[in-house]
Amino acid sequence: MIDTHAHLNEIEDVHRAILKAKDVGIKGIVAVGMDLLSNQETLDLARKFPAMVHPAIGYHPWSISRETMEENLRFIDKNLTKCIALGEVGIDYKTRVKKPLQWEIFSQLLSIALHHKRPVIVHSRFSHQRSHRMVKDSGIKKAVFHWYSGPLEILVKIIDDGFYVSATPALAYSPPHQAAMKSAPLERILVETDCPVEYQGKISQPADLVITLKELSRVKTIPLEDVRSITSNNAKLFFGI
Repeated sequence: MIDTHAHLNEIEDVHRAILKAKDVGIKGIVAVGMDLLSNQETLDLARKFPAMVHPAIGYHPWSISRETMEENLRFIDKNLTKCIALGEVGIDYKTRVKKPLQWEIFSQLLSIALHHKRPVIVHSRFSHQRSHRMVKDSGIKKAVFHWYSGPLEILVKIIDDGFYVSATPALAYSPPHQAAMKSAPLERILVETDCPVEYQGKISQPADLVITLKELSRVKTIPLEDVRSITSNNAKLFFGI
């Protein structure tokens, strides 16, 4: 099992969290960054736990500002070859950052990923159509639309274009997320925790990937062992690990 999206740098006791993840059978964690500091911390964690942590660095739409954009983009361009993916990046229409600036940064980030031949972890809250179109038009071949809960008609396009979506513990209670994961073919789904996001009052950690798997098994009415095997293989194929 591989947790394909975790903000490990935000977890208070990373060592303990990794031990608990190992105890439930997790073999790898994709640690994502959001800005310069979290990217640096993510790379440090990957050096500290090389057998378990696979780094991805990014520039989250919540973190974007004109004052920091050049420094962040330079760092990502310089260090992306040390990572298995670009992420977390994308567009968010609920944040205060102006849409044109988000589009500009996302476009530059996609170009960097294309240049370094890295898959992309996409944040697309309330921006599913634009995010999908930009990824497709960029020429990126591998992208996962993280925690997908958007329209099913856009989901069809995402799948038709060869991209992936990911499932989280929110499958336990989110009807839009449930509908999306029920519709997506299992061969195009990655599983994650997005830890330390809080789900129904509980702060998550990588070990909670078992919740995602159980809920995905329930939603799709597919045996848990099949869900575990197929999504693990999906992660290995997508990230090349």
